[in-house]
Formats: sequence, structure tokens, C-alpha cells
Amino acid sequence: MRYSAAVEHRVTLYSRDPCGLCDAARDAIEEARRRRPFSFEEILIDEDEELEATYGLRVPVVLVDGEEAFEIELTAGQLLDRLGSEV
Repeated sequence: MRYSAAVEHRVTLYSRDPCGLCDAARDAIEEARRRRPFSFEEILIDEDEELEATYGLRVPVVLVDGEEAFEIELTAGQLLDRLGSEV
């Protein structure tokens, strides 16, 4: 019988500093990571003209496996739902 390896998802948070909504999104991501492992990277868009043009006032923006999944707000439950149940 063959078993497939668990998929490790990649979550990316585009944010600003300071940003209260970004802090809340980071907290939700960290809460989700305590319940289900995945890789996480946070990228500040401050002082990057290309990222400012792409994400601007929409931050926080969260990508899951390279695809835009959430903007402005999310909960740990929403992120876990998006990641699916494979562990």
C-alpha cells in the first residue's frame, strides 16, 4: 500500500509596520500554525514600490501556496479551512 506524504503548505503575509490589521492577521496565522504545521513568511511592503503598487491599502494580504486567499482580515478557522484537512 502506498502512502502519500503530507502536503506542507506555504502561507505568505504581506503587511506594513505599523498595522493593527496586520498584527491581527499574524496572530490568526500563528494560532492556525499551532493547530496544523505549515511554512510561514511575512513580507513588509513598506519602501518597496512594486509591492506598494500591488498590495497598497489592501494589506494585510495572505497568500496560500502562492495564490491570494485573504485580504484585510482572516481568522485561524478560515485559514485552516483553506489549507484543508490533509496532515
